[in-house]
Amino acid sequence: MSDAIEALLNPRSVAIIGASPDANKLNGRPQHFMQRDGYVGAIYPVNPKYPEINGLTCYPDIASLPEAPDLAVVVVAAARANQAVADLGDKGAKVAVLFSSGFGEMGEGGRVREAELLETAKAHGIRLCGPNNLGVINSFIHMPATFSQYADVAPEAGPVAFASQSGAFGTGIAALARSRGLGIGYFVNTGNQADITLMEALNYTLDDDRICVASAYLEGLREGDQLVALADKSVRMGKPLVAVKVGRKAAGARAAASHTGSMAGEDAVFDGVARQRGIIRARNEVHMLDLVSAFAHSDVPEGNGIAIVTQSGGAGVLMADRAEELGLTVPELGGATKEKLLNVIPDFGATGNPVDITGQFLAEPKMMTESVRLVLADPEVHLGIVWLQLMHGYANLLVDVFKEIKAHATKPFLVCWLEAPEQALTALRDGGICVIDGTERVVDAAAGLVAFGEARQRITAVPAPAFPKTAPVSGDFGPVPSVEAWQRLKASGLPLVDCAVAADTEAAVATAEGIGFPVVVKIESPDILHKMDIGGVLLGLDDADAVRDAAETIIQNVSTRVPEARIDGLLVQAMAPARTEVVLGLRHDPAFGPILMVGLGGIFVEVLKDVVFAQAPLSRDDAELMLDQLAGKAVLDGARGQPSVDKRALIDTLCALSDFAAANPDVVELDLNPVFAGPDGMLAVDWLMMSTNGRK
Repeated sequence: MSDAIEALLNPRSVAIIGASPDANKLNGRPQHFMQRDGYVGAIYPVNPKYPEINGLTCYPDIASLPEAPDLAVVVVAAARANQAVADLGDKGAKVAVLFSSGFGEMGEGGRVREAELLETAKAHGIRLCGPNNLGVINSFIHMPATFSQYADVAPEAGPVAFASQSGAFGTGIAALARSRGLGIGYFVNTGNQADITLMEALNYTLDDDRICVASAYLEGLREGDQLVALADKSVRMGKPLVAVKVGRKAAGARAAASHTGSMAGEDAVFDGVARQRGIIRARNEVHMLDLVSAFAHSDVPEGNGIAIVTQSGGAGVLMADRAEELGLTVPELGGATKEKLLNVIPDFGATGNPVDITGQFLAEPKMMTESVRLVLADPEVHLGIVWLQLMHGYANLLVDVFKEIKAHATKPFLVCWLEAPEQALTALRDGGICVIDGTERVVDAAAGLVAFGEARQRITAVPAPAFPKTAPVSGDFGPVPSVEAWQRLKASGLPLVDCAVAADTEAAVATAEGIGFPVVVKIESPDILHKMDIGGVLLGLDDADAVRDAAETIIQNVSTRVPEARIDGLLVQAMAPARTEVVLGLRHDPAFGPILMVGLGGIFVEVLKDVVFAQAPLSRDDAELMLDQLAGKAVLDGARGQPSVDKRALIDTLCALSDFAAANPDVVELDLNPVFAGPDGMLAVDWLMMSTNGRK
């Protein structure tokens, strides 16, 4: 497989199946681009209509080629693609890029044709990129094997690898990157992604020393194991992976029985796993390229302290507000730093953070140089942002100022320059300085740098975990009886209240006396998953008569509201004192396997929607990160007179749930809700387990 990816992205020879001498046609553009740019390998056009194309021998068929090409670009109609792939495999080609459309993107009939194409490729020992794509580019070897408009201008090599599932949008992103002076060393469009994936391509590019940042545009994801392995590699190599994934509001593919299942939509899970594994997620193409530019030109900071140096107090406040929204720290500068700044900036400036040096620095350029140097030297500062606007008459002066700052800076900094002269932007980017022309956008880019630095510290502190591909859950599943679920959870170290099932009312009284009052009585039925909704739960029962009355009431409620339900008895539980309500959950995700959830809200979890997801296995640092991402995390520290939560115990419980997920692959969904969390630990008082071995 690695040989095929090598052949795709660094081929020694390229065959073009269906080549044309007309450079204005789709099938003529790849050869035209490669000859124009000086591709160093052999080019073999194939088309029985022509004896030669643009000075190169044109072969009548694939069998006539003088050697097996490393890479074949197939530019024929869908009806002929299958035979072309078979012939290429028989010739010994390692990989084919298929421009051909008319496959999976066309509905059920197209999906059948695509499956047949893939079977042909497998039978003949060749791998596919596509179909329905626009090709690949390796700018380092001048190989634009594409018909993309992006290659109308010769692609320039640079430190960025970019792979996209979308052809047209990917082309637009690449063109926008070029306008920002970002050289793309590798560009890959995977199209329908029937075989070779975006992750496989980017995995190869990370091994190139000339690449320092990878970026991706994702429209869907089936290969979660590949993405997680790629992310782990990128973090450990210090080469960030920046990704845009669309479908933020897409719901899960199947109906869910639990709170966890119903809330674990595709995007919520992706967002949690991306954060956990160090993928820097971008909202859109502009945000992506801001992040890519920052990573391409700046070191990663060692903390989250941001210093802002500006010529506008208003811009400084806007950036400080945005930084706090994103969880960054805008620290008060130390006394020594402020004292030194007073000797540098005007009396009418500001020495706090943000630092306002005013427009006076134009008369004294060293004012900016020295101010930035001083704030970056402050021990609470890890990253600087310098803001300015216009200054067309001082462009050359400012370029020199920033280059001097860059030459002596020991910490990274970003420049936000609104409406900057084009020659200044070019000079700064050539000098390795990141310039972003949006006030909040520059803070968003800084947050990305910080997030990657924090992920790297967290992830590299532990050995690389194994990420085996998990088999999708298949077949029917149903609820596990409460006591059986209790036994399995307790065996994994999860804290639950004592419980037992009683056959009838008098047995419930005897069970309650054995457990000790007060107790809770619930209906036990495989057909009633949410017991409270039908009056199947009564709380705070202090004696035998209360239990007897409760049992009779619950049975009557069930008989009236769910008369067809199968009844297994009455569940009697110890009554626990109320504490802060937390929900913990587990769900088997089709892309990422076992996914854990933590949130606030108890029975109102789906109203509050304050939940966070992460993938198992879960480290303690991962668990702590989950808690830190909760919008209501301050509740865990105690609010409005409530006791604080033992976070160490909550982290222990999350890690125990992770271990449970690994040991119980039959569990499709699990809710522990609510879990009472207090200063003395955790205690789950209700649980719902769905398993492929459960009651159908």
